[in-house]
Order: sequence, then structure tokens, then C-alpha cells
Amino acid sequence: MSQTPPDYGAPIRLDAAKKVLAAAEVEARKIGVNVTITIVDSGGHMVHMQRMDGSPLASIAIAEGKATTSLRLKRPTKMLQDMIAAGGEHLRLLSAPGVVVMEGGELLVVGGAIVGAIGVSGATSPQDAQIGRAGGAVLG
Repeated sequence: MSQTPPDYGAPIRLDAAKKVLAAAEVEARKIGVNVTITIVDSGGHMVHMQRMDGSPLASIAIAEGKATTSLRLKRPTKMLQDMIAAGGEHLRLLSAPGVVVMEGGELLVVGGAIVGAIGVSGATSPQDAQIGRAGGAVLG
């Protein structure tokens, strides 16, 4: 990772989390997948969650895990997935408690500060990430 991740900021508020989730749902419907979407605040606490009809039950915990992993490590979970794929010393991430190394966790950043994170699960990992990025885009 070449640039320093942003600092944590004030927690995302419910009204903003609802907008993020709504935009993510629009993207999921656009690509024709049913997913679970979880928004956590900058302290790692769930603010909003939605499981679309037909989304696997396992996606509930996975989406929250992707969001909290992204938040705690200040990076999209895709970066972690890529590190694991590279092997070597990065494999130690597999033993870190509570870390989900699947693509689909994205930071939510406002004004250069992390206000929370979004986790998406239920489709392919690249689709989960696409949906998460679409949600986060509404924050500017």
C-alpha cells in the first residue's frame, strides 16, 4: 500500500447510511443479484443492514464481517484478498481474529475521514464490491 489511509472521523449518521444502502440496493437490482448490505459507523457499530429476498442467510454475518474488516484495517477487503492470493508473509492475515478477506468491504469516506464502511455479500466478490462502491459514491 503506497498511500497513508485516512483517519477515522465522526460516525456516519443514520440518514446518510440509509442513502448509502439505498444506492447500493439500486446497483444490486441493476445487475440482478440479491445481497445483504451492512453499514457500520467509524466505531465499528452497525448502523443499518438489509437482507434482500433470496440472499443467503450466511451473507448476513459475512457482510458485517466485510464492513468491520474494511473499517478496522482502513482499506477495502479486496486489498486483503489480493495479499492472501500473493501468499508468503501475507498468509498471517488468515489467523487475525474477525478478519474477512473476501472482496466486498469498502470504506465510507467523507471530507477525507473514514465515517464508516459498507459490507456486501451474496453475489460474486467483484459484484459485492461493485455494489459497495456504488453505495459509497453517494457520499461524494
